[in-house]
Amino acid sequence: MTAPTQVHGVTKLQRAKQWARLIKRDVLALWIAARDPRVPWYAKALAMAVAAYALSPIDLIPDFIPVLGYLDDLVIVPLGILLVVWLIPAILMAEFREQAVAVATRPRSTTAAIVVVLVWIAAAFLIVWWLWPAA
Repeated sequence: MTAPTQVHGVTKLQRAKQWARLIKRDVLALWIAARDPRVPWYAKALAMAVAAYALSPIDLIPDFIPVLGYLDDLVIVPLGILLVVWLIPAILMAEFREQAVAVATRPRSTTAAIVVVLVWIAAAFLIVWWLWPAA
């Protein structure tokens, strides 16, 4: 008889960790796909948006808000990944996932983080500029 926290010999925590690793791999694969010339432009744009949102330290709903703060990470990112994966041919997506696994084993760079933060700052500036009343 298995413990209540286990499903088919695997604990729920282990399943959650595996799911998180797959999400992380797919976000990196989308970042790679967004820069590949074989991917259609609309899939590139959406892949870049999903990857930037997933990698960004800024969320639509801040994480400190109970329940809702993590809901966007648990719903928006996976749904965005599913949509982009659906738009990209399966052969290419498999290649991007392999590249993502290879890249994940290499040392990390802060360049991508800086780019994402700069994009969010620019977007915030443009929104404020657009909404600011003309004097």
